[in-house]
Amino acid sequence: MQHISLTDILSAEKQYRTNLINCLSGVRTAQLLGTQNAAGQTNLAIFNSAMHIGAHPPLLGLIFRPLDSQQHSLQNILATQQYTLNTVPVDRLASAHQCSARYPQEVSEFDANGFTPWYSEQLAAPYVEEAALRVGLKLVEKIDIALNGTMLLIGEVQEIWISETALDRDGNIRFDLLEAAGVGGLDTYYRFEAAARFGYAKPGATPISLF
Repeated sequence: MQHISLTDILSAEKQYRTNLINCLSGVRTAQLLGTQNAAGQTNLAIFNSAMHIGAHPPLLGLIFRPLDSQQHSLQNILATQQYTLNTVPVDRLASAHQCSARYPQEVSEFDANGFTPWYSEQLAAPYVEEAALRVGLKLVEKIDIALNGTMLLIGEVQEIWISETALDRDGNIRFDLLEAAGVGGLDTYYRFEAAARFGYAKPGATPISLF
């Protein structure tokens, strides 16, 4: 097994270090972040940092790099307080990955990459019509992380749109049935395959898969 020390990490070439550290948290759900500004200009960006914050109230977090003039998604969220997270269909990976390109503000990634904006009656932010799971959020807190200049945005879930076949009666979501893509690091994508599901663990009990 290869050993990589902190000294090795800090002395590594920048792109190697970026790839390595981005991969350490494992495969996560790829998300398309939908926003629009006050003038109605839409923006779509691909993210891999969505995280569970809490269920009561329902909260999700996103990590953002320091704000610069190219971060249209972050600017839109801070201005409108609304945004959406949408799973990436595995058959649209190339188009979704292209949403990471730095388009001018006047160019919508929806149009440039063939995604369809869809709006609910509750939120002004655009959803991705092609996504089998769509989550609408309202910004409730921004936490600046002084250590590296990033920020954590916490959103309260306002509504959920999901393919009925992928939602179990107990609220569990089957990402394999959503045909949603996962992402490891910055640019490697995966298909989800359910391996097992276990009930509540108790000392001395033998776990039995519910599948």
